[in-house]
Amino acid sequence: MSFFEQLQQLTHAEQLELQSIPVIQNAMTGQVTLNQYVAFLTQAYHHVKHTVPLLMACGSRLSDEKEWLREAIAHYIEEEIGHQEWILNDITACGADADAVRYGQPGFAAELMVAYAYDTIARVNPVGFLGMVYVLESTSVQLATHAASSLHGSLNLPKNAFSYLDSHGTLDLAHVDFFRDLVNRLDLFEDKACLVHCAKSVFSLYGDIFRTLESV
Repeated sequence: MSFFEQLQQLTHAEQLELQSIPVIQNAMTGQVTLNQYVAFLTQAYHHVKHTVPLLMACGSRLSDEKEWLREAIAHYIEEEIGHQEWILNDITACGADADAVRYGQPGFAAELMVAYAYDTIARVNPVGFLGMVYVLESTSVQLATHAASSLHGSLNLPKNAFSYLDSHGTLDLAHVDFFRDLVNRLDLFEDKACLVHCAKSVFSLYGDIFRTLESV
């Protein structure tokens, strides 16, 4: 069994728990409100804007022996630059105030997830950050495109209000293939263990962001 397959198996319970959150289930059938969708985009902006800085921090802390991984991180950075602006464009297309989101503060759940990622890189092991990459990209592949289609039909919004979800469902499909090849090259037990631990934690922390949307 490859390490990627082990990662899927070891985090399967946490992934199912995330997908069972009511607001996610409702999104898959087009049953969330416009306010909930905008609140989702708002929290997405506040963690997605940290993706490139987190990747940079991760790459900067890798050892010389992991130069191959640093090069892969550079590839990720090229792929992810500016995606937070797509989210602000979607917020504008929803009729909401994108500048208020840009200059506003994240909810506590999003702030905590981002802080956990920075702490994993700085204090624990930069390779562990790939656990967060796994959570976000695998979740997008499984849910984003379907949710965008359902919400487009129920919220009566223009197609350009869903560019973030639409694009990431497709983009992250390719990213997961890239990620699979990447983590299968890891050979140290401590790196693999840290990555799995981070993924389990982030599934929970990411879920907390969605749980806060239920009261919006």
